[in-house]
Amino acid sequence: MDNVINSGNEPEALTSELSQADIAALGVGAPTQSKKKGKRHLGIIIAAIVFAVLIVALVASFFGARWYYKDKAAPGVHLGNVAVAGQNAGQLKQIVDQQARSSKVVITDGQGKKATANFKDLGVKVDTDKTVQNLLAAKGQGAGRVVPFQKTQVKLAANVTDLPIDTYLTNTFVQDGDKAVPSSIAFDGNSKTFVAHAGHGGRSPEMNGVKKSVNTLLSDPGQVRSVRISYKTIDTPITEETARSAADSANKILANKIVVTNGDTGKFEVPVVQLASWIKPDADLEKGTIKLDIDKSAIAGYMNSEMPKHLDQDMVSQQDIVDGSGNVLVTMTKGVNGVKVKDGNAVADQVYNAMTGSQPATVQAAADITKFDVKQTKSEMRIVVDRSTQTATVYKNDQQVQSFPVCTGKPGHETSLGNYVINVRYTVQTMRGADYVTPNVQWVSYFNGGQGFHGAPWNPTGIGTGDPAGHGSHGCVNMNVSDAKWIFDNCPQGTLVQVVGAQPGGPVR
Repeated sequence: MDNVINSGNEPEALTSELSQADIAALGVGAPTQSKKKGKRHLGIIIAAIVFAVLIVALVASFFGARWYYKDKAAPGVHLGNVAVAGQNAGQLKQIVDQQARSSKVVITDGQGKKATANFKDLGVKVDTDKTVQNLLAAKGQGAGRVVPFQKTQVKLAANVTDLPIDTYLTNTFVQDGDKAVPSSIAFDGNSKTFVAHAGHGGRSPEMNGVKKSVNTLLSDPGQVRSVRISYKTIDTPITEETARSAADSANKILANKIVVTNGDTGKFEVPVVQLASWIKPDADLEKGTIKLDIDKSAIAGYMNSEMPKHLDQDMVSQQDIVDGSGNVLVTMTKGVNGVKVKDGNAVADQVYNAMTGSQPATVQAAADITKFDVKQTKSEMRIVVDRSTQTATVYKNDQQVQSFPVCTGKPGHETSLGNYVINVRYTVQTMRGADYVTPNVQWVSYFNGGQGFHGAPWNPTGIGTGDPAGHGSHGCVNMNVSDAKWIFDNCPQGTLVQVVGAQPGGPVR
């Protein structure tokens, strides 16, 4: 019996003595926990991979969005309540213009009169370019720029002033005889000054409601707003004394010259009429004042447009006639530096500052300057006109080849001393002066303005005797016709002409 009992207890004792490794080998207990741990580890790895993929996708999406929206309106940007995300500058301009055109104010007075006004009617100047810039710059350039959940509203950039609104309301709702007219100033083209115009009292519409509607439309454009106005009886909103004072201030600005140079030889003065166009009287009817604004953007537009017309120069090579030693005898063509002006905005800033300070200004524009080169030519032909001997002697390469009798200019019209070159020639010409007209003058070779060689068949005595005092010309060198033709045929443009010698008091031959 004892053996049987012991034999029955052996499996339990044997089991209790087994190791954990033996149990794992038998497939009971510990093996189940190991499988669960393995599955958990695998799940964590998979989750980490998915998370990493999501992070990479989000980063790629962020930078892709940053690139896509770099020159477009960012997500969440609105013009008023119109979403403009993803629109480029050209598309934004169209949207801004459309919304501005669609903005209207319906005005009634409760007495049967009604009008619908747009921004232009009310003198509201919408700056489309500035509005587009504001839309593109909205939300900055940081990480939050491409977050679509952040809404940013941009309003129309515009200038709103009292006078145009009051003028529209008065002209629309008040009869001429009942109007209160503010004193004002205006530029007079004849006197080229600002003058004051006296106003007077009368009936005036209240404009505050209209102004409020305009400002609401700037924040939320494209809408139609309704407003009811009332009337009041007032003295002239702006006194004549105030207008005269404003005109005086404007004329002080006009009295100062504004000159722009190119840093070389070019310069121009801004016309008074142009200066006056940049002075914008801003009347505040509620305060009874006139403030003078200077239109800086208009100055910049003018400078960028006009500076190149007045100040740009093409480079011109200098042409010198030299002797055998290289000494310059005469400059046929004076050299001119090439100039290309730039940065009209910087010039506009200085002009604006001068005008706001009622100061004169000479402003040098930035410019790229190309220095002219010099080309030297030794004249093969040279003519020496000697007034003392009344001769014209021709040299070729410094060797005398001809000498002709001449008659030069009479007292008061002497042929000018100096070095010149033949520059203009005519086979025949009608010559005119203050007290003469001579047709059919032959073989004309000009060298100094209106002075030149030419045939003078009417003056054989002066040429024969060499008597400019008694038979002289108006400055030209009178010659026998055949001699003048020889000069014409043998002395081309560029021939050096040297006028020397004292003026004789009588015949020299």
